[in-house]
Amino acid sequence: MSDPETLRVYAEKSADYANRTDTYNTSDPRLAAFIADLDTGAHVLDLGCGPGASAAAMARAGLRVTATDAVAQMVRLAARHPGVIARLARFDEIDGVNIYDGIWANFSLLHAERTALPAILSALHRALVPKGRFHIAMKLGDSSKRDTIGRLYTYVTEDELRALLSDAGFSIVKKDTGRDKGLDGTYADWIALAAYG
Repeated sequence: MSDPETLRVYAEKSADYANRTDTYNTSDPRLAAFIADLDTGAHVLDLGCGPGASAAAMARAGLRVTATDAVAQMVRLAARHPGVIARLARFDEIDGVNIYDGIWANFSLLHAERTALPAILSALHRALVPKGRFHIAMKLGDSSKRDTIGRLYTYVTEDELRALLSDAGFSIVKKDTGRDKGLDGTYADWIALAAYG
């Protein structure tokens, strides 16, 4: 994520976002399934970690957690959680080979530019160990636009997201869909895919 306005909104609303996600993330059944698929001590990446509620839940479950975000205020919030190593990084700064046993990209890559998604997903696939666990959640649609508080979103269709993951080398094993209210107070449809590298 490199859109200055989106980064500014998250910086200004970091405390509000933390209050909103602390309870939601820890009760997310997709997060519970992601954790259950990994062995104790497995190394995971929380990509676009925000305030770190998901990262904290993973650490409490015995996983070794690296959490990244492009917003310094979010990194500071994530770093407060025991067992979470948080660092400042954009999506396109994730590199390396066979580093992570799992990658959690929960409503983070929806802030990447559509044209950047293939390269980012390929890099994430390389960063996973063979057969590593991958989770991605995105908002559904077919456009790119700002929400009511200024964040820039890339919306995807299910077919588009499936093709992006397949082209990057992922094997999809599960799909969930839903509709929730976001930080801006509006409802949006979403899709979450569980996959292996």
